[in-house]
Amino acid sequence: MEKEYDYKNESVLIVDDEPEVGNVVKSLLRSLGFHTDFAESAKSAMEQLRNGHYSFLITDINMPDMNGIELIKTISGENPEISIIAMTGYDKDYTYMDVINAGASDFIAKPFKIDEIEAKITRILIERSIKEKLAMLSITDNLTGLYNQRHFYNKLREEIERANRQKHNLSLILLDLNNFKVYNDKYGHLAGDTVLSKSGKIIQANIRDSVDTAFRYGGDEFAVILVEADESVVKSISDRLKSEFDEVGEVSASIGFSTYSPEMKMQDLINIADKRLYREKKRNIG
Repeated sequence: MEKEYDYKNESVLIVDDEPEVGNVVKSLLRSLGFHTDFAESAKSAMEQLRNGHYSFLITDINMPDMNGIELIKTISGENPEISIIAMTGYDKDYTYMDVINAGASDFIAKPFKIDEIEAKITRILIERSIKEKLAMLSITDNLTGLYNQRHFYNKLREEIERANRQKHNLSLILLDLNNFKVYNDKYGHLAGDTVLSKSGKIIQANIRDSVDTAFRYGGDEFAVILVEADESVVKSISDRLKSEFDEVGEVSASIGFSTYSPEMKMQDLINIADKRLYREKKRNIG
């Protein structure tokens, strides 16, 4: 049976004060395809975790200096995204709830077989995938496939903070479909939904991949956040969008844009783009 998950994308840190035990676990996981590293103490593990990127931490509980429970609490507090499995040869000393309450995802008693640890890791990966899909659904507009308005405000706030830190350009486009209500009333809501869906695809195809972020701002209005884009870049993208809507869309589009400056608040950036959009829409449809 083909594996559902590619373990090569997962990096695991194994922590055990008994090197021979830790290296056995390391070899087992490497045989499955995981990238693995090993630490002999909680102190060494914390240093490696802070200087590297790991998706899994598998730690012994009974260790000198700092035990596994303390390590789990510290690391889960610093990095909530990491998945942690606690392991011990003295399982009577700790309950399942002890390690879960500390921040671990699961618990395994030593000695264990390779299929046991793989089953626990696979379960964690399945749960992670479900959480990621649910999180994506919560910020996505299901009709257009673009991000939704709620995510727009969060993302814009985040990008403004980043622009202030890194001193780079940040711009915003607001786009509105011309005479969409007339089209919707004439051809029906199903046809209108098709136009909105197609509009999302037009916008996504005409912005910079993995750089700009597009949103359905509400109704027949859309927004695009453009990172490291001055007015010349914004104008170029705006012209391309309007041209594409004229050529392949059922309705044309009006666009307003604004470019961020440090004295602006988030709402100022939105208001400037919105006023320009209103002026252009008035020229386009009277």
